[in-house]
Amino acid sequence: MKTQQLLYNNNEWTTASSSPSFRNSNCQLVIVFGSKGYITLAEITSHLKRTYPKADIVFSSSSGEISNNLLYESVVVTAIEFEKTTVACFETSYDLHADSYHVGKYLMQELQGQDLCGVFILSDGKNINGSELVCGLNDYNTTNIPVTGGLAGDGARFEKTFVGLNEVPSEGKVVAVGFYGTSLEVSNGYFGGWEEFGRERTITKSDKNVLFELDGKNALDLYKEYLGPYSDELPGSALHFPFSIRTGSDEFLVRTILGVNENDGSLTSAGNLPVGSKVRLMKGTFDKLIAGSSEAAKDSLLKYTNKEPQLAILVSCVGRKIILHDRTEEEVQAAIDIFGKQTCITGFYSYGEIAPINNSTNCELHNQTMAITTFSES
Repeated sequence: MKTQQLLYNNNEWTTASSSPSFRNSNCQLVIVFGSKGYITLAEITSHLKRTYPKADIVFSSSSGEISNNLLYESVVVTAIEFEKTTVACFETSYDLHADSYHVGKYLMQELQGQDLCGVFILSDGKNINGSELVCGLNDYNTTNIPVTGGLAGDGARFEKTFVGLNEVPSEGKVVAVGFYGTSLEVSNGYFGGWEEFGRERTITKSDKNVLFELDGKNALDLYKEYLGPYSDELPGSALHFPFSIRTGSDEFLVRTILGVNENDGSLTSAGNLPVGSKVRLMKGTFDKLIAGSSEAAKDSLLKYTNKEPQLAILVSCVGRKIILHDRTEEEVQAAIDIFGKQTCITGFYSYGEIAPINNSTNCELHNQTMAITTFSES
């Protein structure tokens, strides 16, 4: 595997890195993360098509772009030339399917093929229900291969997100990248760094990602009791106090509260909150969140005992970026420090992260988490 990385910043292109003997004409896959103001420009797409004429080009808007540092209002382009691995990309729109579950089902069915060894998903971050999307992906993951990725971002605006394949990205799109062959190792890791507090409660009334009752009591009233003076700053302060959710196993997922409804006392989450699940509040400190990024990188290296991965894609939540603020670059650097100098780093800040839980073959939707996928071609 060979890589080349371009940056578009201040209205000019620069080459950040390039493997020896990398050939643009042999590049099969280009992954593009950028602010929506740039990646929706037709000239960006045209430039990349000219530069990598035979490649599939996958776009996602972001809430911050990651290369070997953290960038804002820019474009990070990572071009990949595989030696023994083949790639297939499929795109669909959420309005072509009954719901988000069927989006995931459709994409996994399209991806099926001999020696499928990994899938990377980039999805609209506003119109797609991420929990339903991963359910569809899991139910049709017949070969139990790792599925990772993230939901597109739009800074801290939460207005419109853009995804595309080989054309100017637009709203409502989901793209799946399938990797095929026996020479590619794909691994992943994730970690939050949050700390649980307060008593555990049971979800007694919900509708997918809308929570109405905990232990039979109004969810918003209980949430405000825990937040105390921070309740006056809702919904913004909710980013500092996500839920941990357990659905029957020892593992938990993090769920961010994105909105509150004073009329019916409900909380809207970035992912589903099934009835019967156990939840607790969480809080984070700067140091623990930054350390969590390092742990995610270490987990992603478990397959690489004798060598460094050639590519690492970092997907972190915009909520972590908002909380860390001036220290966000420390989170990115903590992950980068774990990898060797030969690893090409790319990634973005998202509205949701997709990754398996530990050794499970099922992917899950995560919030407020650093999720990392590593690739190495033998």
